[in-house]
Amino acid sequence: MNGAITDAKGKVVLQNISPDKYQLSIGFMGYKSKTIDVETTAGKPDLNAGTIAISGTQSNLKEVAIVGTTPLIENKIDKVVYNAEQDVTTAGGNAGDVMRKVPMVTVDIEGNPSLRGSSAVRVLINGKPSGTMSNSVADALKMIPAEEIKSVEVITSPSAKYDAEGSGGIINIITKKKTAQGINGNASIAGGTRQNNANFGLNAKKGRLGFNSNFGGQYAIPQDTRVIIQNDNYATDRSISQIGTTKAKRYGFSGSAGLDYDINGYNSLSTNIKYNEFSMKTNGVMDVLERLAATSDTYRRPTDNENGSSNIDWSADYRRTSKKEGEEFTVSGQASFGRNTARYNTFREASDGTISERQDDNNTGKNNEYTIQSDYIYPFSKDLKLETGMKGIFRNIRSKYEDTNQDFDYNQNVGAAYGVLNIKLAKTLDLKGGLRAEYTDISSVSGNAINSSNNYFNLFPSAILSKTLKGNSTLKLSYNKRMQRPSLFYLNPFLNQADPENRSQGNPDLTPEISDLIELGYSTFIKGSVINASVFYRNTRGVIESLFDPNQKLTSYYNIGTNESFGANVFASYNPLPKWTLMGNFSMNTYKLTNSQTKVSTDLFVNYTVFGRSAISFKGGWNTEIFAVYNAAKRTFQGETGAMVFYGGAFKKDIMKKKATVGINVLNVFSRDLHIRTENSGPQFLQSTNVYYPLRSFGVNFSYKFGKMNFNPSTKKKKGINNDDLKQGETGGGMGGGIQQ
Repeated sequence: MNGAITDAKGKVVLQNISPDKYQLSIGFMGYKSKTIDVETTAGKPDLNAGTIAISGTQSNLKEVAIVGTTPLIENKIDKVVYNAEQDVTTAGGNAGDVMRKVPMVTVDIEGNPSLRGSSAVRVLINGKPSGTMSNSVADALKMIPAEEIKSVEVITSPSAKYDAEGSGGIINIITKKKTAQGINGNASIAGGTRQNNANFGLNAKKGRLGFNSNFGGQYAIPQDTRVIIQNDNYATDRSISQIGTTKAKRYGFSGSAGLDYDINGYNSLSTNIKYNEFSMKTNGVMDVLERLAATSDTYRRPTDNENGSSNIDWSADYRRTSKKEGEEFTVSGQASFGRNTARYNTFREASDGTISERQDDNNTGKNNEYTIQSDYIYPFSKDLKLETGMKGIFRNIRSKYEDTNQDFDYNQNVGAAYGVLNIKLAKTLDLKGGLRAEYTDISSVSGNAINSSNNYFNLFPSAILSKTLKGNSTLKLSYNKRMQRPSLFYLNPFLNQADPENRSQGNPDLTPEISDLIELGYSTFIKGSVINASVFYRNTRGVIESLFDPNQKLTSYYNIGTNESFGANVFASYNPLPKWTLMGNFSMNTYKLTNSQTKVSTDLFVNYTVFGRSAISFKGGWNTEIFAVYNAAKRTFQGETGAMVFYGGAFKKDIMKKKATVGINVLNVFSRDLHIRTENSGPQFLQSTNVYYPLRSFGVNFSYKFGKMNFNPSTKKKKGINNDDLKQGETGGGMGGGIQQ
């Protein structure tokens, strides 16, 4: 049930022991083992066993060390688990670096993850959301050091116990939970030509009380990004060509602290508070050529943008277990307070210095969210288990425009209940099925004229049938229905006119996307090698995408229509030699969107991504890796984003008796810029953007672990709030325009 090692004086304390009768065994090299009977009760869970004497033996044996290793990849009935702590090449990196190595997950150059070609995924930290994720997933992942990550769970077919959000699936990052007695921690720092970050973590546990904390910051060195924008309106015979550079300054910091307390063997409490803050400032000058019929004009357009966000998350959890193994009851609460700011200033400067068309505005958005949920697990037998629970989410979004002195007030309340049955149908056949019910009530006020309300009720069924085959192979068939609610990024009606020719605005009238997914998956393990393959069909109604209106020079978001998509994913990991790992991932999905009003459909298009990695460990603590990612062109209803390729490598060395790691890393060494091409077009217009993004970078990193711990293998998996129901924004801040770097 548990174990521990004595201190220098022979004292030992065992925690997390459920009240019952036990046999306590004491052993030491060169002494005879001794076993005594002990008993605790719920009313008196503590027991002092007193002084226990053991006698020596004449037979001395050499010490025997038994070492167990967690596999790099684990396949479970409803998810695939990537055990990042078993990957030594992640030291000095961040969560974005770890994500690139996770089966079925791809990460773009900014650090935004997608799952099997879909960016409609929900990223959780220890099963909980963070307000920072709704602002910028990429920035939030950069603030999590790789050394703090225990594993990453990929849930492509979430059961009914999860919020219905995330039509592409759920990615859950599990951080390391220090349950051993004592004080320990880690520190890391990384610097380079592009990204610089530092992180410090401290954990302490004494008796039944545990403390954990983490603090970090990041800073991106400003570099010039070259931008070329073309707007052609065929109906008016007008074209605008813009060529220039922008420079971005980005920084952020975060901090968290938490407490865990085991009241007794059956009851425990925990609480945690997090704070995150990000800021990005961009400035640049565009040289503009404007042509109207046979006339033309040239001028300059300087622009400044500033986007910021801050967020506080506070959570508290209570957990109760019983003598019945597997029975568990939890109550959790969470409060999240977010603040987003956006400011821009731009004007037209003629060749004679005359200034006109000045545009500037400030927008402040506040996003407050309160959640309470209760979950209960009851095992009727080893072959039948029930999971059930209820949840309430209460959101309020307020956005204020300083220039027009108008407000956008948006309220969203969600009530949910679910039930899931886990049934073992046969020795090698398992079924997990459930149903989730969600009721959503929405009311909003925009400006002085628009008042709207909406409410809807949905049922979300899910089912997974898993068959264990010979040779450590698994075959799974699953179905689920999911929802993708628009977040503030898509809803905010703030009109950003930083580029008057390419304005942007949210749409408060958006409704959720609804998806049905059928998936067939196969996994096998062959002598340390892993193969995971799946095919799927997804039908999504009310797809949310951006559309550009050439007459209003405006990009906004709409529920465009229905997308029927077929896809496949293959992940493989192979060891040619014991310390050499080859890893690859291929994802593809079709795109064919039919507009719900015009019934016009796009041509069938195939999106795909390829990832490859090679990692080798050498004697003396040396580790190396190289990787490459190719993202093929991606289609939207109105346009296309061009293909992108990026690659990198790293060398790391264990030092100071493996307590520290030092390394170097490189990215796109043979090319300074990454060319990102985006094009939207129609019968009457063309809108194209070419960004030459400074990607090449060199960096060094150092990480150090400190502290001493006492053995205590008994851990309790904490449960808490798990909000995964919002479609996340495409860029940081949720409201700003301009080039992101």
